[in-house]
Parts: sequence; structure tokens; C-alpha cells
Amino acid sequence: MSENLIDTQWKPWEVFIQVKTGAPHEHAGSVHAPDAELALQNARDVYARRGRAVSIWVVPSECIIATKNEDNELFFDPNDDKIYRYPHFYKVPKGVNLDV
Repeated sequence: MSENLIDTQWKPWEVFIQVKTGAPHEHAGSVHAPDAELALQNARDVYARRGRAVSIWVVPSECIIATKNEDNELFFDPNDDKIYRYPHFYKVPKGVNLDV
């Protein structure tokens, strides 16, 4: 590659959509755009063109921080030494309806 080439690739943005008011935003995919406003427009065109969304979030992909596979064991340690966190150690008082 020549050193005189200019990077023409727009940066990636992660898209989160909310399909109805009060529902959580869920990851829908990614778009490329030079700025946030165009990223929103691209996300609308790609992920909400059939009216599936009531709200859209876009986040620069570089801002997403994720765990690494090699850290899973330590990061997601189940804390088996804290048995009091499990409900089977508690007695339900008489008269409490559990069928709610």
C-alpha cells in the first residue's frame, strides 16, 4: 500500500433499538458513519425502515468494552462461598402465596 492513500473507511457504530416504549434497548447490529448524526440516520435506514423501532441508540464501537475469553473464569466467578445469596436457605412464612 502506498503511504499517500487516505483512509476512506468510516468508523463503525453499534446500534441498539427499542421496539416498544418501556422495553429494553437491544443490540441490532452495526453501521459505518463519519459522525453520530449520520450513524443515527444509517441505523434508522437499516434497522428501523419497517417501523420496528421507537428509539435508536448509536455508540462508537471503540467505546464498547468487553471481557476477554481468558478472563472468564475469574471475572464470572460464581461466588460459591456466599451461599446465603440462594433462596433455598430461607423459609417461606405461612400464608404467603407463591403462585403470584
